[in-house]
Amino acid sequence: MDEKDTLVQAEAVGAALGRLGWDVAEVPVSLNLADAVKELSNAPPRFVFNLVESLDGKGRLVTVIPSLLDSLRIPFTGAPTDAVFLTSNKLLTKTMLFREGIPTPQWTPASELLAGEAPAFDPPYIVKEIWEHASIGLDDEAVTPTFAGLLSRIKRRIEVGAIEEVYVEPYIEGREFNVALLGGMGNHLNPQVLPPAEIRFEGFPAGKPKIVGYKAKWEEGSFECKNTPRSFDIPANDSPLMEEITGLSLLCWLLFGLRGYARVDFRTDSSGNPFVLEVNANPCIAPDAGFPAAAARAGLSFDEMVRRIVTETIGDDA
Repeated sequence: MDEKDTLVQAEAVGAALGRLGWDVAEVPVSLNLADAVKELSNAPPRFVFNLVESLDGKGRLVTVIPSLLDSLRIPFTGAPTDAVFLTSNKLLTKTMLFREGIPTPQWTPASELLAGEAPAFDPPYIVKEIWEHASIGLDDEAVTPTFAGLLSRIKRRIEVGAIEEVYVEPYIEGREFNVALLGGMGNHLNPQVLPPAEIRFEGFPAGKPKIVGYKAKWEEGSFECKNTPRSFDIPANDSPLMEEITGLSLLCWLLFGLRGYARVDFRTDSSGNPFVLEVNANPCIAPDAGFPAAAARAGLSFDEMVRRIVTETIGDDA
């Protein structure tokens, strides 16, 4: 479903670009990069609106197309190649956050736990993908209250030859927030912070992990999808928390050299302390996704949002 969502984004963005006066052509990409090079070289575009989230179904290849566009000297929207790489590998992301003093949950690569020594942090634990976004691999069984359960989950990954693809961090059962940032204001270092959104976990039975997993994002009609609504109605007494996560989001923008648009995801612990879960360099901008919803909350139409993203790439020509 996440791959189909890319097609939805391409259709919506293409339509918006057309309304903004641009001639649009879609260029599908695969591991046969020669085809893409040929098409892009025969009629070099003014810019490419980069919507690639994976290549050949692999998130670790997400930087291939930005690198290719760099080599062809074709401007592209969204984060530059280095930023895409640093934020697509979640362990690199967390390492950089930690070094800069930006709070993020502790972590350890799953491969380091096979000797039988428990993580240096307390349970419950959650197993996450290092390279994949869109909540791929994230389900209720990814959360476990015991080290034995954690090892069982890890060993199942070994059976499919993917132990090096996952890591473990403490599961924080708290509130979840998304902060969207939008450039195109004439200063790459000072994006507009769009209204923060809270993901609500409604009617979750006791013992069911409160996570925005794969079902919540992609399986319409599922309990998880129906019971994790997005809300911009943040209580007034949360203003200090909103100021804190807004400030942390801007620090992430600067730290990773983000551009155009981005989203930072947070969890708060039982004391209300926020932790950065993920930095999304080129988040989903399908019409029903969170980023356009935040833009609309700020009074921006979908077309204006797209125009701003393009402006960050090519300047006022957009």
